[in-house]
Parts: sequence; C-alpha cells; structure tokens
Amino acid sequence: MSVVRPALDRRTLLRAGLGAATVAVVGSDLALPDAARAAAPGADLDWIIGCDGWDARPPADPLSVSTIPTNKIIVHHMAFPNVTDYSREQAVTLAHDCQDLHMDGNGWSDTGQHFTISRGGYVLEGRHGSLERLRAGDRQMVSAHCPGENGRAIGIENEGTYVTDTPPQALLDSLVRLCTTICRQYGLHAHDIFGHWDFRVTQCPGAQFYRLFPAVRREVFRRLGTRLTDVPARRWPDLWRFVNAPGVQVAQYLLAHRGYPVTPSGTFDAATVAAVGDWQARNGIPVDVDATLTAPTWETLAPELDRDATGLPVQAVQFILNWKGYAEVTVTGSYDRATRRAVQDLQALHGLPRTGRVSTDTWCALVGGIVRQSLRR
Repeated sequence: MSVVRPALDRRTLLRAGLGAATVAVVGSDLALPDAARAAAPGADLDWIIGCDGWDARPPADPLSVSTIPTNKIIVHHMAFPNVTDYSREQAVTLAHDCQDLHMDGNGWSDTGQHFTISRGGYVLEGRHGSLERLRAGDRQMVSAHCPGENGRAIGIENEGTYVTDTPPQALLDSLVRLCTTICRQYGLHAHDIFGHWDFRVTQCPGAQFYRLFPAVRREVFRRLGTRLTDVPARRWPDLWRFVNAPGVQVAQYLLAHRGYPVTPSGTFDAATVAAVGDWQARNGIPVDVDATLTAPTWETLAPELDRDATGLPVQAVQFILNWKGYAEVTVTGSYDRATRRAVQDLQALHGLPRTGRVSTDTWCALVGGIVRQSLRR
C-alpha cells in the first residue's frame, strides 16, 4: 500500500528525553523493582492491540522509562490520509507505516507515540512497553511525540488529517475510552488532556479536531465521575523552557507589553527565560528554575481586555486565534469585529459567557488551557 507520509516539521529530531530523568531499559524488558510490578492495578486492557499483536519491529536502540510523574495527555492527528477502510487490517497497516516512518525516516528508536487510534476505532500500542506501563499505572515510556513533554505526557496519535475534516465517530469513541483509561491508571483528569499545538509549533491536531476537544473532555469527565468542585478553576498549559509553542509566543507578547525586551517568536529563548523569572520574582511568585509559565504567572501576566483594547495584548489574542483556525482574524493590534466574533465563538466552545471580552478564563482557553465551566454538561 502506498501512503502519503506526514510532513516532518512536527517530527523534528530532538532527544526524546529532553528535560526528563529516565531509567534505561533494553527493548521492552522494563527494569523496574518487583514491588512496582506487584502494585500494578492490572486493568483489563485486552481491547488494545499490543506491539506483539500487530507484529511490530523491535526497537532499534534501548528504550527508557521516565522517572518523573506523568501529568498530561497530548492528542495528535497523524497527517495521514482520511481513509475509508475502517478494518483491523488497515489499523495494523497504519501501525507499521507509522513505525517505519519514525524509525527509517526520523531515525528514532521506535514509534514515537505511546498509542495509536485508527479511523475505524482500533487502539494500538505504539512505543514498546507503553501497554505494560499503562497496566502498571506508575511511570511512562520516554517517547518522541512532543519535545519537552516526552517524559511526562502520554502521546496519542489519531489516524487522519483534521484541519478541515472531523474524525469518524468510531475514532472519537475510542479516544474517549483510551483517555478515560489513561486518566484512571495514571491518576490524571479530564482537564489534563491537551492538543499537540498547545506545546509545539505545529498544525497538529488540526483545527476541526481541536474544536471537539471540549466535548471529548466532558465525556471523559463524566465517565471518571469527577466532582466539578474538585476541578481547578483553570488548568493552564505548563509551558517551560524546553517547549516552543504558539502559547510561548502569546507569553512573549504579554512580557513585551509589560516592558521586557523579548521578541514574540514562539521560541523559548534566553531573553524569555530571564523575563519569566524576573516577572515571577517581582510579583511574589515562586521563581521556577525552568521558567515554567505557572498558573500565577499566567494570571498576573494576562490583562483583561474589552472592545476598546489595543496594542500587544490584542496582537497576542489575534495571533493565537489565527493559529488555531480563525482564519478571518489578522494581527492588527486593534480589537476589531472579526476578533470579537472569534473570541465569542471560542467562549461558547468552552462554556464561557459570550461577552467578547477577554477575561482570565478566556485567556486560559485561548492558550490551550481548560476552564472549569467547560466540563459542565
């Protein structure tokens, strides 16, 4: 079968373990203490096709288990064709094509992501050892799906391209099931589910797929049985100095607005690291050694905007809206009608009042975070 290979811009070769402590292992023979194995929850995961089940190639190099906690799920689209073959055979072919691309094209040790979902709704193990680690629910395999997040984020690739199309219902149903299982096994929550472009300069997971994320999170939230009162008011993306993402550029616009000599580029450079640290110190916020954009950092940095706002903060809003699919919005620095309508649309997606004003909740949703209201039915 011939296949259109995904563009490699979001598969840049970086060290998979960037920013993550790891334990080296050979192949999928995980070097963990017996006590950790004994504590495994032992969930029924027979519905996931393991690497042996689709006859994966062995890893080219030793893989590693992260020694830092898993704190999120990152969802991707594969930028593969939107096939109409929904069979198990196609899912297996997909897994092989992806592994071949990652190993032979990118030079990686194995498939980059932990799990893969086909358009027919089949769920497959990607990187060797991921299914075993999911069953144990303790640590994840160090992966290669998102630089800076590969030791603390479970990566899920979804077959297809969703810039203008939406995924089939079978894929969405399996995504909800897999995310719910990952949350249960790793102690995560529906508000810990993000998209690739929340942590990387990329068009993945596609604008139309991303619009469905609030609904996906709501269904995961329902299945987990979490109480709304246990959800933080806002779960901001924890961007740090190892991540280059559109949200970083938003922060740079806001830092420049506050008087710092930073250039809005999306690259977390030395000037940005210094500015984040200084802002945190000046505002009584614990200074993070990795310049992490913590919740207090975002909430002191982002000003509330009304329809008369102008300047760099408005440019930040317009930039991120345009990046995330609102093509009618241009970066002018003037809070025009197109910007206000786009903000209202985004507010509606996230269960916020459609005021058109950029509140702290709206800023959170803009940069890829999750607000409590979005999980209400």
